[in-house]
Amino acid sequence: MKDFKQLKRNLKKDLSSLPSLKVALLGDSATQLLATALRGEGVERGFHIDLYEAEYNQVERQVLDRTSELYQWGAKYVVVFQSTHKLMERHALLPPDEQRRLADERLAFVRQLCQSVEAHIIYYNYPEIEDTVFGSYANKVEASFTYQVRKLNYELMRLSAEQKNLFICDLAAIQHKMGRDRLFDPAVYVSTELLLSIDALPVVASRTLDVMCALEGQAKKCLILDLDNTLWGGVVGDDGWENLQVGHGLGIGKAFTELQQWVKKLKERGIILAVCSKNDEDKAKEPFEKNPEMVLRLEDIAVFVANWKNKADNIRTIQQVLNIGFDSMVFLDDNPFERNMVRTELPDVTVPELPDDPSLYLEFLYAQNLFETASYSTADSDRTQQYRVAAQRMVAAQAFTNEADFLKSLQMESEVTGFNAFNTPRVAQLSQRSNQFNLRTVRYTEQQIEAIAASPEYVPFAFTLADKFGDNGLIGVIILQRQDATTLFVDTWFMSCRVLKRGMEHFMLNTIVAYAHQHGFRRIVGEYLPTAKNGMVADHYPQLGFVSMEDTATALFALDVEAYQPKECYIKKKR
Repeated sequence: MKDFKQLKRNLKKDLSSLPSLKVALLGDSATQLLATALRGEGVERGFHIDLYEAEYNQVERQVLDRTSELYQWGAKYVVVFQSTHKLMERHALLPPDEQRRLADERLAFVRQLCQSVEAHIIYYNYPEIEDTVFGSYANKVEASFTYQVRKLNYELMRLSAEQKNLFICDLAAIQHKMGRDRLFDPAVYVSTELLLSIDALPVVASRTLDVMCALEGQAKKCLILDLDNTLWGGVVGDDGWENLQVGHGLGIGKAFTELQQWVKKLKERGIILAVCSKNDEDKAKEPFEKNPEMVLRLEDIAVFVANWKNKADNIRTIQQVLNIGFDSMVFLDDNPFERNMVRTELPDVTVPELPDDPSLYLEFLYAQNLFETASYSTADSDRTQQYRVAAQRMVAAQAFTNEADFLKSLQMESEVTGFNAFNTPRVAQLSQRSNQFNLRTVRYTEQQIEAIAASPEYVPFAFTLADKFGDNGLIGVIILQRQDATTLFVDTWFMSCRVLKRGMEHFMLNTIVAYAHQHGFRRIVGEYLPTAKNGMVADHYPQLGFVSMEDTATALFALDVEAYQPKECYIKKKR
């Protein structure tokens, strides 16, 4: 992580080629250095942060006054820092019988903030200040400041689940990790109103950009694991599976067991697990199959690659099987040589610099916050099985010399629906994560998806795909916008890359053309907005028979509904 001076130097670089993010920063204390850190960290993540910084202690005015600079700025992200210090001042000025309502009053304002501002709101929660007025007895006294801060942080979590545009940046957790004496410098505060120390600013900026990047689709999807001395202690080929250091007895084995428990939770959350090991495959698999102390089992691993090839090439193999970007991958390896080789060969893969001591692995990885997400659904827990099945399909495909025969053999079926309470979280999540097969790369929150579903202006389609090997769940979305009585505009078309080359885009096009024909529309217009990652769909519309429109500011293509001939595909619509 860069220090504050390095982040500040980033602002001297030429930022003209970076995509811009409009951000507003509101604070009840001095935020100038936080603004600098946010902009500098934005450069680290590949963004030009176009920032509006409100005047000191103007949070309420900016939010409640609909003519304020906040609303004129039109930010995509609004970052709000209402500090524990100012909250403590408010608490001290209240009569004792009103102090018990402090948290509720602040929550009411945050709820109003969410309902008033049409943007993603990143709200810092409240690091505790132990004022020791009651000592530990404060936990029994509802009016105590300790009680109110803890209540407020808990209720903020509940509120963020309710308000889909509210995202909590966990400043309290940063203080737990760094310690209050490093986060806050009282000597600086009394003379400057700066509440975050120079050491803390890069950490806070990084965690804030983690949230933004997740919402912009820059989420990590896959954790690739070395085995020997990374997932267990020892070398399985030399020591044997029964003598590896793993388990909850005394010794370093405990550290590896707890690492595996963390990895298992990531898998259950939806992170794809893969193995990349220099080993004989049969020996590498034995601990997963035979060692009762192992937390992870073979069924937890989507792709298992163990051989004596170099690890960069093996990671390329994993990438081909999973069909995700290298920038979606994290690689853990205890060996500095292997880490540096992968960094050199595959610079987009994230390769943490693990400590030499395995007992430090977990605390180090916690601090990296590698797997920030902007959404979660219960369907995520099925992702490993879906990718294991994808690998089985690749093996099955090798038995066919004719692609059409292979596609027919899959017995594919798709359910087509609108947006509903069941699929809305997954639609929002897919919009935030889809980068390659995404024609306009518009990101949606659950709240925005619900609004689209309720609007007569839009016609949404959600597509699933299942075959004889298993169910992929929701894999594609098209949102049509009624431009006029004869024209539909493709506001959104994105699809999971794991179902490429199975004719799904033909099925989706056939579906929307049938809708257009049935409802009297004569033309469908599609738009391609290029990004650094969606080049694979640059020719999507021409390949489907759309004709390029002349003299347009962006790449627009039109399809004649009446002249359209349905595309061949081997996917049946589920009844």
